[in-house]
Amino acid sequence: MNDTLLTVVDHRRDQAGLNYVYPVLSRRARGVSIGVNLNLNRACNWACVYCQVENLRRGGPDAIDLDALERELDVFLDEALRGDYLTRHVAEAGYRRLADIAFSGEGEPTSAAEFADAAARVVAVLERHALKGRLPLRLITNGSLIHRATVRQGLKTLAAAGGEVWFKVDRGDAAGMLAVNRTPGRPERVIRNLRRAAELAPVWVQTCWFARDGVAPDAAAENAYLDLLAQVADAIEGVHLYGLARPSHQDGAEQLERIGAAELEAWGQRITQKTGVRVMVSP
Repeated sequence: MNDTLLTVVDHRRDQAGLNYVYPVLSRRARGVSIGVNLNLNRACNWACVYCQVENLRRGGPDAIDLDALERELDVFLDEALRGDYLTRHVAEAGYRRLADIAFSGEGEPTSAAEFADAAARVVAVLERHALKGRLPLRLITNGSLIHRATVRQGLKTLAAAGGEVWFKVDRGDAAGMLAVNRTPGRPERVIRNLRRAAELAPVWVQTCWFARDGVAPDAAAENAYLDLLAQVADAIEGVHLYGLARPSHQDGAEQLERIGAAELEAWGQRITQKTGVRVMVSP
């Protein structure tokens, strides 16, 4: 493993010299998140305008080498738990801890045919290191494939190990979903998929809020988001509301701008006031 320092603005997947496993410094998890990347070919069924993946393409992942994934996670955990990896790679002492293991990476993780098996392999590694139920296990997903039996089985496996789902909902109306996620979206389908996921595992909504050409989402966009969230408020744990931290590598990236911390905090407070849902803000 190289000696590159981890930072919150650099989430390259090659920093540990591994294929499926990569460490990142996470603002939201507040520590080192061990990423599991099932999309080595950089293929995704969405193409979010703020996505930091270079050369992103539409589609699904190639076949997963489950044995290699399991070996890599074993090796990294050994180095992080028993070696000096965190000391060498994390400058800020407050972030020098393992925060979670997260299925994320360079595309939608649930699009892998082996997703359920990969979840089982990760849980097996956690058990070997006596970390099951101690190190949080998360799936970061757009939630569009929850209808698949293999995805539902994977969620059950994660939930049985104390895991949770971070479910992407960036806008509450069809036009906003298309503009931000660049795939046709229907609010009623998102609501249905959120509830399906929440029946299997604890679910947090994660929302990226940003300005475009200097203009923040307007009142209509805010109201549509609040309306969608109100319809699932009883099913979810809360909202992770965050701003832009890393540069997008998608067409139109030059139009995107961060929203100020105070404005984002105020929006988070309005969400709670209107829906009763707790909100964690990461500007």
